[in-house]
Amino acid sequence: MKYLLMIYSSEAEWARPETDPIKPGVIAAHEALQAELRADGIAWLGARLVDTPSARTIAQTADGHVVHDGPFAETKEQLAGFYLVEAPDMAAAEAWARKIPQIPGGKVEIRAIAHDVG
Repeated sequence: MKYLLMIYSSEAEWARPETDPIKPGVIAAHEALQAELRADGIAWLGARLVDTPSARTIAQTADGHVVHDGPFAETKEQLAGFYLVEAPDMAAAEAWARKIPQIPGGKVEIRAIAHDVG
């Protein structure tokens, strides 16, 4: 079964300078996690998303579609990236989610893919 592991974090926290000691460690930890996924033969896809100022939300209305700048919800944390992993069950997906490196205050939401169309 496929699971989407959605990484939420504060863009303000991630905007720290490259010299900040947290950022390089998080990046290196993601590279290590990706190597571990490959080594374990786990089918996966992942990416860091561009910050929300470039995002667009398309809302369906009775008259068609309306486009809004930015993400749909205004929260402290934004969807920053994701991993799509193949795992036998939710417990295995959760085990991978626990390994996802984050900046302080970050969260990972796990959602099973209901129907794979591709």
